[in-house]
Amino acid sequence: MSSLPQQPSHTVKPPRPVLDSIFAFPPNRDTLGGTSYFIVRNEGNILIDCPASDQINLDFLRSHGGVRWLFITHRGAIGKTAELQQALGCEVLIQEQEAYLLPGLTVTNFTQEITLTSTAQVIWTPGHSPGSSCLYYNSLGGILFSGRHLVPNQHGEPVPLRTAKTFHWPRQIKNIQSLLDRFTPETLEYICPGANTGFLRGKRVIDQAYQQLASLDLQVLLQVKPLL
Repeated sequence: MSSLPQQPSHTVKPPRPVLDSIFAFPPNRDTLGGTSYFIVRNEGNILIDCPASDQINLDFLRSHGGVRWLFITHRGAIGKTAELQQALGCEVLIQEQEAYLLPGLTVTNFTQEITLTSTAQVIWTPGHSPGSSCLYYNSLGGILFSGRHLVPNQHGEPVPLRTAKTFHWPRQIKNIQSLLDRFTPETLEYICPGANTGFLRGKRVIDQAYQQLASLDLQVLLQVKPLL
């Protein structure tokens, strides 16, 4: 007796476009619901954090030219990096203080900053974790892929989130100021956060990013107690 054909899973969703040539993958249970992004570029595609390593995602990545760099924004976004590197042959990039979490892998690490191309730069923003970092993409007015350094609150506004596992809260707040010092309203239009994307309610990105960061009261934030 032949078996019935397997029905497709309705829970598996393909990546969706968020901005021109930028896609977001569904939240990944391997990274506690983290959102991974994919930048499609002629100079080499960039995958930011680990999506689920299922066939749909792998086929999508390959159909768009594969992955040149896999950048990990923080230790909680490592997921199945080893499987992805083996499947895609990509270069893995992570801040040096968290590189030890990828034993046996060939990785490129950095200290403060690393420039991938003329339009893509990685910036160390510790606080959420020792190696927490952001990727800045100089396109469409400037896009910051913030990992869990900055995430949307219930109103869709970018904020730091202090938890019981936050590595160094004052340093995290200090690095918000460092981003404000580095950028301007003309060079930072969007934030693509690595978590809490459901709070964006379909907007897919945080816009007017610089103005929203500039409106934060950093001195008040320093006094925030950790969430459990």
